[in-house]
Amino acid sequence: MTNALLHNARLIDPEIGSDTLGWLRIEDGAIAEIGEGDRSGGTDCGGLCLAPGIIDLGVKVGEPGERHKESFRTAGAAAAAGGVTTIVTRPDTTTPIDTPEVLDFVRRRGQEAAPVRFRPMAALTKARDGREMTELGFLLDAGAVAFTDGDRVTTDIKVLSRCMTYARSLGALIVAHPQDPGLSVGAAVTSGKFASLRGLPAVSPMAERIGLERDLALVEMTGARYHADQISTTAALPALIRAKAAGLDVTAGVSIHHLTLNELDVADYRTFFKVKPPLRSEDDRIAMVEAVRDGLIDVICSMHTPQDEESKRLPYEAAASGAVGLETLLPAALRLYHAEQLTLPELFRAMSLNPARRLGLPGGRLAKGAPADLVLFDPYAPFVLDRFTLRSKSKNTPFDGQRMQGRIEQTFVGGEMVYDRGAA
Repeated sequence: MTNALLHNARLIDPEIGSDTLGWLRIEDGAIAEIGEGDRSGGTDCGGLCLAPGIIDLGVKVGEPGERHKESFRTAGAAAAAGGVTTIVTRPDTTTPIDTPEVLDFVRRRGQEAAPVRFRPMAALTKARDGREMTELGFLLDAGAVAFTDGDRVTTDIKVLSRCMTYARSLGALIVAHPQDPGLSVGAAVTSGKFASLRGLPAVSPMAERIGLERDLALVEMTGARYHADQISTTAALPALIRAKAAGLDVTAGVSIHHLTLNELDVADYRTFFKVKPPLRSEDDRIAMVEAVRDGLIDVICSMHTPQDEESKRLPYEAAASGAVGLETLLPAALRLYHAEQLTLPELFRAMSLNPARRLGLPGGRLAKGAPADLVLFDPYAPFVLDRFTLRSKSKNTPFDGQRMQGRIEQTFVGGEMVYDRGAA
């Protein structure tokens, strides 16, 4: 169905910040026309919301090396069911994506197996060990959209500065994890009264500020394009404000878990709530929501990190970090809409428009000529999440058993319907 007319829909346009009843016509996989009001013919959307498909920056897929946790087939199915039309994958695989050959294998697998669009990031340093730069130019030519070592923070500042300098000459984007590794190593929760009562190893929020301040100083020195994958503490925000005010080419993201959960959700050592960085205080959570609303934080992502049962069913300190999020990203984000903390255009600005702009992708918009990558959803439909119904191979979601509000009805990629809840 690369040609279609969808009418009687709430059009969520993050580019102009509108939420209006209207119609949209698809032709040859792209948006051909869009307008307000009613229009006869085609498919009646019944007043449901129609928005640009989500572009999820920072998805972990287990290929190569950990296919038992997640494959491109299952990640793609989960993405389609979650309204995610483009997954931007991390290179922190077993056999890191640090050579053009590995990147080519991953790119081919993603295109063959996933029903949604797939864009890979490549490692910044070989084996992600922070000692030697990868062949950035060759990896760009092979299809890398950005470079990151994930949560392995490069401690050698000279190596990182060289990477940034070379990346700048190529116009490449560096995605970094702002944490001071010396302070954060071994930490399971955020320091404070709760951590002390639970007897868990903790890290101060200042570790994020220190890591970000260091990175931003190097960005100022080199002029590199820089994206902080996750900002989660109030302490880090002043550095981000100064960097943007100074005109540095800097953006920042936050995971949906840090926008909707806090440190108390860990409760009695519930390992599905163990993520990296650890969940923060309620004050920090509210500050992150306000930063998204104000545009200081640009991107909301799932930080989808599948872990098998054996990795999670361990004592909290020993359990693996991470949570799946492709299918829960939009329903969880709608909590902020129902709490009147963010509007739907503000949410899709951070989940669709801004990631597309940062990565130079054509999607993320409801505009003539844009790809017909769309999600149709009912923001008010209630349900109780059962993790065993998730399409991901791994089921490690912190939202298991929770009441959610907002269901994805259909997902389109290039005008083709890749998910239909009625047929699922």
